Amino acid sequence: MSPSIASPVPSLLNKVPAVTLFFWIIKVMATTVGETGADFLIFNVKLGLTTTSLLMGGVLVVALAAQIAARRYIPWLYWVAVVLISIVGTLITDNLTDNFGVALLTSTLAFGATLIAVFATWYASERTLSIHTIVTRKRELFYWAAILITFALGTAAGDLVGERWALGYLVSGLIFAAGIAAVAIAYYVFKISEVWAFWLAYILTRPLGASFGDLLSQSRADGGLGLGTTSTSVTFLVVIVVLVTYLSISKRDVDTVAG
Repeated sequence: MSPSIASPVPSLLNKVPAVTLFFWIIKVMATTVGETGADFLIFNVKLGLTTTSLLMGGVLVVALAAQIAARRYIPWLYWVAVVLISIVGTLITDNLTDNFGVALLTSTLAFGATLIAVFATWYASERTLSIHTIVTRKRELFYWAAILITFALGTAAGDLVGERWALGYLVSGLIFAAGIAAVAIAYYVFKISEVWAFWLAYILTRPLGASFGDLLSQSRADGGLGLGTTSTSVTFLVVIVVLVTYLSISKRDVDTVAG
């Protein structure tokens, strides 16, 4: 291969986990915690939307700084960042809706357009959107920018379908689950790109987790099962900690695929 077109030498080990069943289980639970955790801080702890947003935004900045400073994938550090970014993504949409009066349809379309712009810029710069090649700081910054927007987009889309369109949490969850199933069929049967299958599924798991989080935590009068945000958040966090601890020991989610 000519030196002028040779692939750049990775400066880091791949900074994200392999996409396994464990990945998707923790991802959905993290999205649920993002929904119920934000509500817990706002209403149960009574911090309010603005204070919660500022507090969690600051904590997220610290967690992402630690994640980006690391030179390899560290399970607990990565998933702490994901849980926090899930909470902050929820709060971004909630602020737009509650504090600035932005319609959910508008925010859904705006976040969708922003995500497309991030992907376009990322690909123009790096010629890849593969999560198997998060081996430079620049790619990692693109990666986390995309992740944050997917959470905000998923929150807006989930609230739009479940609340504004009044379909309810269960029906909304089933709609998004069907969307994920369609992506799986498109990938395994029709062989669509692995990269696009991953990102489509990643986007859809956000409103899926949020819908089922609301179903579990919201009162029966509001269409939920009434388990409360505290019980739901703590239960899912415990499961996340157990799974991440297992992965830290077993190394089953270390991505060895070359991009």
